[in-house]
Amino acid sequence: MTTISTSANRNLLFSAPVIVATLGYFIDVYDLLLFNIVRVPSLKSLGLSDAQVSLSGAYIYNWQQAGLLIGGFLWGVLGDRLGRKSVLFASILTYSIANILCGFAQDVETYSMLRFAAGIGLAGELGAGITLIAEILPKEIRGLGAAVVAGVGLAGAIAAYFTVSLTDWRNAYFIGGGMGIVLLALRLRVLESHLFTRAAGQKGSRGQWWTLLTRRDRLIRYLRCMGIALPTYLVIGIYATFGNEIADALGIAGVAAASCVLYTYVGIVSGDLFSGMLSHWLRSRKKAIGAMMGTTLLVTAVLLSGRLQTAAQLYACYAVLGFSIGYIAMFLTTTAEQFGTDLRATVTTSVANNVRATVLITLPAFQFLKPYTGTIQAAALIGAACFAVAFASLLKMEETFGKNLDFREGE
Repeated sequence: MTTISTSANRNLLFSAPVIVATLGYFIDVYDLLLFNIVRVPSLKSLGLSDAQVSLSGAYIYNWQQAGLLIGGFLWGVLGDRLGRKSVLFASILTYSIANILCGFAQDVETYSMLRFAAGIGLAGELGAGITLIAEILPKEIRGLGAAVVAGVGLAGAIAAYFTVSLTDWRNAYFIGGGMGIVLLALRLRVLESHLFTRAAGQKGSRGQWWTLLTRRDRLIRYLRCMGIALPTYLVIGIYATFGNEIADALGIAGVAAASCVLYTYVGIVSGDLFSGMLSHWLRSRKKAIGAMMGTTLLVTAVLLSGRLQTAAQLYACYAVLGFSIGYIAMFLTTTAEQFGTDLRATVTTSVANNVRATVLITLPAFQFLKPYTGTIQAAALIGAACFAVAFASLLKMEETFGKNLDFREGE
């Protein structure tokens, strides 16, 4: 069995591309969640009433999500045409500048356009990073590399939470943008993927995203990659973000939504590291993802069962729930392994952001159902649909552990 005990594998696992991708994702998560954390204080400081904060907050958030959707395809196509390193450099420059400017926002319209620009920039970080290290690391340990990137990178959410608690919202944006600018200097030392360099020297088109829609086999693979990830943003976007509403429906007092999100991300950090090691031990992506997904279903049942009685029990449940959805790096690694070099960045980057944006469908459905079924039943119905799609997608997905990635679509 392959191990990481050799000095060569250890050096590669903690090489410059992995470290820089990890730091980039750390800043990506910090900046992505920062608006959620500072939404209320930042908008109130602009002179908005409570009612206006709610409406304007949703308006700005939707602009940020629109940026993620557009940026996911933009950076993905550029990653396949110009290179993985180029996207990592350009995306972090875009969102770093946008976040610094967010610290100077004085009105809702400017704020929303800056979050749109930040969303476009943030869309390129994770997908391009996972694609790069998947192509650089040996096939036996690339899952572990992705786990390191996601596990450490997701700690950016925790950093954002405590940064806001120690300073005001404008300085929190300045800090996030400043960290990105510093990272640009490190990015200059990262080498391009040798698989991309080799493919760039061959004849043929790269980054033709529309072929995902015109070729049935590619579309099915693409949708399956999105499907297995639905439980992750079900938990983050609904169960954790609206943890206070779930707590109210369960009759548990003193629960803050921000704390539910914090405990969820604490769990995700350890879960992503664990899922990478589990996949390495099982020598299977599908088995590792299936185990994590099954655990998520069980913990979701506990959350919505009505058996939790205190805030401490609820927070502990969110921590375990976060751990169980800690296969974010694993589903993106699997996505990268499903497609050839000419479409790999396009697919991996767009899938990462399309999954983030599924909350634009699940959240309105949740809000629509609540008046008719109640909060808990609405959460259960949305969850049932997401898990059904996720397990069906995983069942038919190709096993890609140890797969050779030096291929193009159609070969």
